[in-house]
Amino acid sequence: MTLNIVILGLSITSSWGNGHATTYRALVKALSKRGHSVTFLERDVPWYRDNRDLENPEYCQLSLYGSLSELARHADLVRDADLVILGSYVPDGITIGDWLTGRATGVTAFYDIDTPVTLAGLESGQVDYISPRLIPRFDLYLSFSGGPALGLVEDLYGSPMARALYCSADLDMQRATAALPRWSLGYLGTYSQDRQPQLERLLSAPARQLPDHSFVVAGSKYPHSVDWPENVAHILHLPPREHAQFYGSQRYTLNVTRSDMKALGFSPSVRLFEAAGCGTPLISDHWPGIETVFEPGREMLIAATPRDVVDILTQLPDDRRLTIAANARARLLRGHTPGHRAGQLEAYYHEALGRRPPIKAPSIQALEEAK
Repeated sequence: MTLNIVILGLSITSSWGNGHATTYRALVKALSKRGHSVTFLERDVPWYRDNRDLENPEYCQLSLYGSLSELARHADLVRDADLVILGSYVPDGITIGDWLTGRATGVTAFYDIDTPVTLAGLESGQVDYISPRLIPRFDLYLSFSGGPALGLVEDLYGSPMARALYCSADLDMQRATAALPRWSLGYLGTYSQDRQPQLERLLSAPARQLPDHSFVVAGSKYPHSVDWPENVAHILHLPPREHAQFYGSQRYTLNVTRSDMKALGFSPSVRLFEAAGCGTPLISDHWPGIETVFEPGREMLIAATPRDVVDILTQLPDDRRLTIAANARARLLRGHTPGHRAGQLEAYYHEALGRRPPIKAPSIQALEEAK
């Protein structure tokens, strides 16, 4: 069965300062390959407009809207779709969620690409893209995090169905390259205040201890106050088309996890899957559930201290390094490809469809009247 799917997401056109674009691109491309029709609706905002690296995706229909009234022009599209997905961090997300859950006749889903951050924000009342009263109105809550997060969403917030939908990597882009390693260790990720101490601990501190090795960090929004060691290069931004070359130029790549995601666990970053796809071995901090994604010691390496990283970089035999990378790529192909994610979404759709009452409640508030 082919589906008509509408996604209202943060961005698919620009990867600047966000990981959502990479996730949406891989998923939507896989859905298209499986015969589904996808329309992606994106708010046209200046910071993405000025940094677009995918203006015309060939695997979906793209429509940019500048206001809620412009979005309302897609009311019939939303009403008639088999599946309508609203993503986290979408501007005016609560208003849009009210509108689409009342208007859509198909299955509605909220895709939380930031689940631990969302749950922490809901508890403190500091989330503006979803609300506790809105969660039960979605037929399906798709979560970037698995494990206990799913029970929290159902038990505390009344979701009728919460399911994990991890990110993945586009294997047409993320594959091994012939590049020779330039850097002993690298990291790809936007600046996050709560992640920075771990980056300092597991990359900058080892760099200071290994002045004859080269290191690299790629990502936007790092403040000028960050004191990078002399042997750490900083690249302001890398579009996804350059990720494979970047990963292929590292002997190892580092994964560090935001504090909310680390505390809740079961929240794999896209960099895990991208690096595995490129055949670059991973060094990661530890978090609950990591073994359900990649097996520590066999498919990735765990580091808690600068000394752990230094020992890996200086003492681990190269044949074991390459074996770990090969094992991770094999694991990726067995269960973490975009095709796997698309298949999971199809199964969740059919499960949610079977759970729905025969008549959907009418809209509480029309978008045309909002704001």
